[in-house]
Amino acid sequence: MKQRSNEEWLVALRGPERDKAIRDLRAVIVRGLKVNFAGRVRGLDETAEDFAQDALIKVLNNLDSFRGESRFTTWVQRIAVRVAYTELRRKRWRDVSIQEVLERHEKSGRESDALRDRTSSPERETARKMMVETLQSFIAEELTERQREAMVAVMFEGMPLEEAARRMDTNRNALYKLLHDARKKLKKRIEAEGLSPGEVLEAIGEE
Repeated sequence: MKQRSNEEWLVALRGPERDKAIRDLRAVIVRGLKVNFAGRVRGLDETAEDFAQDALIKVLNNLDSFRGESRFTTWVQRIAVRVAYTELRRKRWRDVSIQEVLERHEKSGRESDALRDRTSSPERETARKMMVETLQSFIAEELTERQREAMVAVMFEGMPLEEAARRMDTNRNALYKLLHDARKKLKKRIEAEGLSPGEVLEAIGEE
């Protein structure tokens, strides 16, 4: 396959050689994805082809955003890897219902990996864990069922917003608003208890 400079890639993808350039770029993406995800994804050959198609569409739709600060193929591979990770996360949650997430969270009786800070000292981690437990009790007492579902699924269990929204029969913006309102309720309760909102809400990513 012909090696192209950044400018040559852009010209080819916009000009009469577009079809050939797209085929070449797709091959570059597939090869890069196989290197990045080797040994970590089942059926990688077929999966890489699927991811490459999604990434290729995203690249072609965003050619104008390429600023030439790196090699064009490096920029493309970064996009492809992000697309692949997003799709892998989506597949992970595809067959999991909100109810299953809630039941697993309640049964586990522990915070998710997304909320655990392995770099802190034992004393600080113990104090932070107590804050998380306090926050969980506030969630159960203060939030509506729908707010609780959203908070547990997204903040505690790490479900992507898009997947949580789909399962809750809503859209991303509405779900974000639901989480925002839930945080406001929690902040009000935290302040009423004389606690520090900053320390408690740090556990769910609120600064």
